[in-house]
Amino acid sequence: MRALLVVNPKATATSARERDILVRALGSDLKIDLAETTHRGHAAELGAQAVETGQDLVVVLGGDGTINEVINGLLGPGEWSGPSATTPALAVVPGGSTNVFSRALGISRDPVEATSELLEALRAGRSRRLGLGRVNGRWFTFTAGLGLDADAVRRVELARAKGKRATPSRYTRCALRAYFAADHHQPHLRLEIPGEEPIEGVFFGITGNTSPWTYFRSHPIVLTPDASFETGLDLVIRQRMGLVGTLWAAGGMLTHSGIRGRKTRRFVDLSEFRLVADEPVHLQVDGDYLGTCDAAAIQAVPHALRVIA
Repeated sequence: MRALLVVNPKATATSARERDILVRALGSDLKIDLAETTHRGHAAELGAQAVETGQDLVVVLGGDGTINEVINGLLGPGEWSGPSATTPALAVVPGGSTNVFSRALGISRDPVEATSELLEALRAGRSRRLGLGRVNGRWFTFTAGLGLDADAVRRVELARAKGKRATPSRYTRCALRAYFAADHHQPHLRLEIPGEEPIEGVFFGITGNTSPWTYFRSHPIVLTPDASFETGLDLVIRQRMGLVGTLWAAGGMLTHSGIRGRKTRRFVDLSEFRLVADEPVHLQVDGDYLGTCDAAAIQAVPHALRVIA
């Protein structure tokens, strides 16, 4: 079996030692080609090359952002016509700060143990098909958000560009700054679900494809408790931004019940929907900031990718 190992050497928890251990371990079972990313978007380029060169498997050592890029390279930006027999399978070894996707798959947080689990799965021929999401043609594995959470991600990325680490406390501080910088009186979003009346007056919308939504260190943060790779997408919208109500709503995310509150609405197992803005708003996918947009067309895509796990 031919495999491409994609390593993000700048990922928070990735080291040259872990890379070398992974290469040696996988080399006993696979014909390995190694590629290290050098710039944003490089992992997507490598994923597309893996398709073109007929690789059987792409293994990612990195965080959620690197995984997201590789998947976008593997599956491409065009119209989806169903799983392809020629698309390489994906395997992941966690190397980021949060590793939401690998944890959702039940993969060990320790890279050495995760490598052992991967070898065991390969030898047993064990894999699974995952449903993914797409927003404006961009694939995502566990979340996409328009508005407040995307602004928080933007602020974290600005801090990282200045050499600061993406720690859980930094995400918390950036989320608070995004909240206090937001317009709490004028909602800019409208939710459109096919066959239903549009819902006006939306401040932000976050879709989940798995649960937990993210983690604060080891503690799970639950947004959409029923979301999974085997169903459609779940969506949460918020229609009020007062401080007390928003803190109460967010408090539910520290339990298994998910975000709560009278002005919070949750939708489950959606196949498609749109969030339309009356002015450009921030957009994030899988914790990566994508800039601003006027509308987000979001679809659930079942059985999109084969993963070794």
